[in-house]
Amino acid sequence: MIFLKLEEIVELAEELEEKVIKFRRDFHAHPELSWKEERTSKVIEQVLKELGFENVRRGFGGTESGVVGDITGRKEVPLIALRADIDALPIEEEADVPWRSINKGVMHACGHDAHAAILLGVAHMLASLKDKLPCKVRLIFQPAEESGVRSGARQLIEEGALDGVEAIWGLHVWSSLPAGKIGYRSGPTMASADIWEVEIKGKGGHGSRPHEAIDPTIAAASIVLSLQTIISRELDPQETAVLSIGRLESGSAPNVIPEKALIQGNIRTTNSIVRDELPGSIERIAKGIGSALRCEVKTNFIPVYPVTVNDPDMVETLKKVASAMFGDQSLTEMPIVMGSEDFSFYQQKIPGVIFFLGMADSQKGTDAEHHNPTFKTNDGVLKKGVALLTALVMESKGEE
Repeated sequence: MIFLKLEEIVELAEELEEKVIKFRRDFHAHPELSWKEERTSKVIEQVLKELGFENVRRGFGGTESGVVGDITGRKEVPLIALRADIDALPIEEEADVPWRSINKGVMHACGHDAHAAILLGVAHMLASLKDKLPCKVRLIFQPAEESGVRSGARQLIEEGALDGVEAIWGLHVWSSLPAGKIGYRSGPTMASADIWEVEIKGKGGHGSRPHEAIDPTIAAASIVLSLQTIISRELDPQETAVLSIGRLESGSAPNVIPEKALIQGNIRTTNSIVRDELPGSIERIAKGIGSALRCEVKTNFIPVYPVTVNDPDMVETLKKVASAMFGDQSLTEMPIVMGSEDFSFYQQKIPGVIFFLGMADSQKGTDAEHHNPTFKTNDGVLKKGVALLTALVMESKGEE
């Protein structure tokens, strides 16, 4: 690998700061929902082509959303991928900023505009350093991270975005982490997220004559309470898991015993074995209570995102590079995040790491929670993300 001082990378990233901020604010003003990121993707495609990237492709999942492009350095191997998600959320923005969303009811409230801008900054860096790159790099601008069941990551993998890739890096800006801090975690890092539902069928009747009906509401109430014993009494207390009820629906009038009730919720865990076991536990309890109360019960389980598991060796590389660039004080080990990420689909195929770039600054108002209408991005940290991702690429070594 041709030697390039880390401070040179930092300086190059600083020179690009204004351009990266401009990209970020433009994306923020024009947010697009999952699988509808057409304008965003066209901007990205044009930039990559102008920079000389190869195999630039726009459009996945039968849409015009998502962009993938390659740049080849001194060697064809290894092929390293960097991923940024690009979709926004169905939220009406409340932050009063000049680059406020012009699309009513749509907002970049999770930082994906920052992720896309940072990766475009990296694209400029890689193009200027092409003769010094020790490997081939694929940039993945992924749509639909927020899409849930129709995950952008899963679709891009099916359409070949990971073909030939040996490792993948991802970055997420984080509003609860002090600005400039780099958060890392080895192994399980973010939870899985899955949906479950229980349908309960009884026999409808008049509220004054319950003995002539079979009340599904009573069964539903008993199931809701008993499901919590899965976490408190069936799992090892050292395991991390959450079972939440998001919807409970039964009846339409105060004097009518309904025929049906519906319960829907989600489960999260950081252990794939526990994840596989939870649906069976839900079904056993729900059907057992339903049978005891003379109701018919059907259960359904919808897998969404796996556990996000960071590769330990890659985490050590991240720590080494970040420490050399910004000092040990810039690093902080993160607790497990119970939110979920479809970056986990990439990690099921190849080694990968997603890490966090802090941007919390109360004076700038950049400490609001993600998915909040007052969410703001701290543009001052973007250049740090550009420099670090570029340095991680430069650290990649192929066969000599």
